[in-house]
Amino acid sequence: MSSTPSSEPSRLKVLVVGSGAREHALAWRISESPLVSAVLCAPGNPGTRAVATNVAVEAGDVVGLVKLARTESVGLVVVGPEAPLVAGLVDALAAVGIPAFGPSRAAAELEGSKVLSKELMATYGVPTADFRIFDDADAATAYVRDCARPLVVKADGLAAGKGVVVAKDADEAIAAIDAMMRERIYGDAGRRVVIEEVLVGEEVSYHVVSDGARYVALAAAQDHKRLGDGDVGPNTGGMGAYSPPPVVTPAVEQKILTRVIEPMLAGLRAEGRTFRGALFAGVMVVDGEPLTLEYNVRFGDPECEALMARFDGDLMPLLLGSARGDLRGITPTFGAGAALCVVLAAAGYPVRVRSGDAIHGLDDVAAAAPGARVFHAGTRLDGEVLRTSGGRVLTVCAAGATIDDAAALAYRAADAISFEGRQLRRDIGHRARTR
Repeated sequence: MSSTPSSEPSRLKVLVVGSGAREHALAWRISESPLVSAVLCAPGNPGTRAVATNVAVEAGDVVGLVKLARTESVGLVVVGPEAPLVAGLVDALAAVGIPAFGPSRAAAELEGSKVLSKELMATYGVPTADFRIFDDADAATAYVRDCARPLVVKADGLAAGKGVVVAKDADEAIAAIDAMMRERIYGDAGRRVVIEEVLVGEEVSYHVVSDGARYVALAAAQDHKRLGDGDVGPNTGGMGAYSPPPVVTPAVEQKILTRVIEPMLAGLRAEGRTFRGALFAGVMVVDGEPLTLEYNVRFGDPECEALMARFDGDLMPLLLGSARGDLRGITPTFGAGAALCVVLAAAGYPVRVRSGDAIHGLDDVAAAAPGARVFHAGTRLDGEVLRTSGGRVLTVCAAGATIDDAAALAYRAADAISFEGRQLRRDIGHRARTR
């Protein structure tokens, strides 16, 4: 990463908002920066205590977070999850003169409303699946009955990552419509739905960081959503990720930038929704052509952990440049050839998650897999005992010269850790691994 200008303040206090493995990974990288005097995490988790000071303010408490940032004289706020962005945290911080890494409420609506996202794709020529928008359940049901192809049903608003159903047939699609629109299992998020065709290809995640006028491209990654090996079982928030995926060749990457990223950033500017922060596009690569599944307005999880494991140098100039609207001269580099992370999930995840199981072996990771890192997500301290406290418990990450090297190290680290009912996939990165 290039050095910062000589006028840069010597050291800043940084507040990282969130409590997951993504925020742990970001806090770790930020804590290593010579530009940083201290890192706060709100609310953080037991793992972030090693690199930051945890503060008991929830990620959704906009008023509390602004008060904390002012009281602590924070020089930069880094927002991890999407909900506080959609709720206007960055706007509230800007109103009191505190820079933040992340988009405004208006720009964050790109993720907060799937309807808006698809409409913007159509307006600005972004390649995506054929889709229809419905605010009437009867009309949506009739459309599904008339379609003779697989469909995806998406709730318009945020639904904690659960508002998307890839239906195997019309009955399943109609059941999703009933649940979202009639039963309102996601509240107002399901008042409208997007129904689109199923795309068959290889899904990848692509991240860029924007300052509103320009962007810096990061590396591609690939998430594994299904619970079980071989991509079977229910969808989850992500059971692991790796970077870089072979399907993103230089030619495919260029198409993603020119067809997916650049038109949307330009369109957001034209709509008065200028975007700053991390823009993460979910893309389906079909016969070498990228089709856009969705946009997210923050780093992915667990993709972020893999990217941070590969990242080389100081992360702060990238974050500050975005927040301040000037990324000129900043070029992130990725030192490791590859990185891979494995999620250790709790018993019952993702349906009926069990909490409270004691976690063993974290102290053994360094000896078992030197260089591997463990990022906390669903953990809590019960006195001196670390216990599970959520669906995705830990993300175990390692870098290496190749995906095979990274996988071997990550799985050695994962196997050093145990808790009752632990779930993990053994095939993360299988499309890129040779052994």
